[in-house]
Amino acid sequence: MLSAYALAPGRVDLLPPGDGLARAGWIDLMQPGPQDLARVQALGRRVPSLQEMEGIEISNRLFREEGADYMTVVLPGLSAAGDSVAGPVAFILSPERLITVRHHAPRPFQTFPARAGSAAAGCDAPARVFLGLLEETVARLADILEGISHELDTAARAIFREDGGRDARELQGLLRAVGREGERLGRVRLALISVERALSHFRQTIGGAGDAAALTAVAEGQMRDVEALGVHADFLAGRITLATDSTLGMINLAQNTTVRIVSVVAALFLPPTLIASAYGMNFAHMPELDQPWGYPLALGLMLGSAVATYVYFKWRGWM
Repeated sequence: MLSAYALAPGRVDLLPPGDGLARAGWIDLMQPGPQDLARVQALGRRVPSLQEMEGIEISNRLFREEGADYMTVVLPGLSAAGDSVAGPVAFILSPERLITVRHHAPRPFQTFPARAGSAAAGCDAPARVFLGLLEETVARLADILEGISHELDTAARAIFREDGGRDARELQGLLRAVGREGERLGRVRLALISVERALSHFRQTIGGAGDAAALTAVAEGQMRDVEALGVHADFLAGRITLATDSTLGMINLAQNTTVRIVSVVAALFLPPTLIASAYGMNFAHMPELDQPWGYPLALGLMLGSAVATYVYFKWRGWM
């Protein structure tokens, strides 16, 4: 799908599908088909494939080609099936226009067109739209980190509450919840690293344009925001580690309690079993077997031994 926008002070205007791309200052390609690629390539710009965008080498993600800067960042978003994923987004920035290529749906691309006028860099030039999209991305990453922090607060209250009563299923659910937040945090940290690299590349290649100083100042401010979010992400990573270790510890304690109960029950029945085994032996001379009080005596011995074991365990604090 291809969406083309005309740039104006304070807004970006979506062009009708039938209009040409010559006056488009921003072209957004979402899972582009052959016709979309042909229309963009007619403007003289090569569109990288998904395989090229997924390359991990820095030379594949940040480079200049035919007067345009190709910058690929990895952003969290939704796949076509609605799953949370982290995927590459390519920014092709030239003096004439900005072209973005993506194969998933990061939320900033949905919210930015309506909020372009409030971007710190403005939106009346391709470079300003690029910085505006990254500003929206950084704000979205901050929102995700805030959501992770809230979920960890909820999990911590459940893990460390004093009333007890947590069974294995509840603890396993908490462990899965903490693990999901760890996955979200991993996607955010990857996005922060790639955004910081793109901003650094932009600062180095912006050149001496008339508004270069102003755009550089905006980029530097965004880099400081990225660094601050990186510190926050590291703090949340520590909280996730603590929550995971604590949950595993609680699961071990719950399992130990179950094993202890089973062990105590087995110990309680051990002396009666020993007595019953003694009277089950086939000796010819066991005088009490011929006495009328022999059977009650055996039952009493078994019951007394079980009670004595229970009292001893309570006295030692094993129960």
